[in-house]
Amino acid sequence: MASQFGTLFRISTFGESHGIAVGCVVDGCPPGLALDESDIQTELDRRRPGQSRIVTQRKEADRCQIQSGVYEGRTLGTPISIVVMNQDQRSDAYKEMESAYRPSHADYTYDQKYGLRAVAGGGRSSARETIARVAAGAIARKVLESQFSAYQCLAFVKTVAGIEATVPQGGVDPAVIESNIVRTCDPVAAEKMIELIEKVRGEGDSVGGVVECHVRGVPTGLGEPVFDKLEADLAKAMLSLPATKGFEIGSGFGGTLMTGLQHNDEFYTSEDGRIRTQTNRSGGVQGGISNGEDIIFRVAFKPTATVLREQNTVTSSGEATTLKARGRHDPCVLPRAVPIVEAMVHLVLCDHWLRQQALRAASPL
Repeated sequence: MASQFGTLFRISTFGESHGIAVGCVVDGCPPGLALDESDIQTELDRRRPGQSRIVTQRKEADRCQIQSGVYEGRTLGTPISIVVMNQDQRSDAYKEMESAYRPSHADYTYDQKYGLRAVAGGGRSSARETIARVAAGAIARKVLESQFSAYQCLAFVKTVAGIEATVPQGGVDPAVIESNIVRTCDPVAAEKMIELIEKVRGEGDSVGGVVECHVRGVPTGLGEPVFDKLEADLAKAMLSLPATKGFEIGSGFGGTLMTGLQHNDEFYTSEDGRIRTQTNRSGGVQGGISNGEDIIFRVAFKPTATVLREQNTVTSSGEATTLKARGRHDPCVLPRAVPIVEAMVHLVLCDHWLRQQALRAASPL
């Protein structure tokens, strides 16, 4: 079904933007994992609206409630249900959208698919749906951290429109990323990005950009050739997020400008006996399977479709009209997309780790 994700670590999500609540059911979490609501709330706070002056000002606490699957601070191995209540709905801001389609939104396509739609806030197509992904991802992250001491997933804003962050030679630092409201690894670029976002917001417009993600401490062997290659599942996870328009891993499209000799990652044996690669143009995945190097990929996010300027459109009956959006919207989705990208990485890797455990447990080798 369209609202389920994963094979052995599987989530089901539910809820609309202006409905009573949003949430998820997580199935396949191993028993005995230490878990409480604070583990999940920390990540939801990074995603929630109203956290800074450059994001939507919708006032939601996004407090999570674990309703099943946990007893005395430990997971039971049974389904974990998590609910977040909606509190600050302003459905009257969407009255005009009952008949007029918002440009580049899902209004028209949802009408064509289902014959009706939840108008307020975009219903199920709203980015508010990602609350469930972040909540489930927080659990997946705890599973991975319990197995791999060096595991770390760090996403950050790489570009906003034409402004690009410089990645430090020593690697990205989570403290630096969280020290600025745009969530980038470069404090100098951060100021320029914030200035641009505030400028376009004042003009009633929006901007997009790229989120880059570095994942460290991933073991070798994760990925299921042929159709469930690790990069394929990561790509599906990222492109299932609202406003995404592109995915590339490792050298990405830039690799097409190299020769094979230039692009190949040569192997060597490190001092601790590990087989490593001299370079990492593969982005940590070869043949669809993790090779133990850092997994590095980028996700392109389009400018927010909702802009506070009048645009041409049509009504549900096909009549030409104009529409000027109202309500509270992100002028740039990137700062709040960072924890969502990380959550989807946790979900993919946790699922593939469980699949690898099942495969090797049944192997005579």
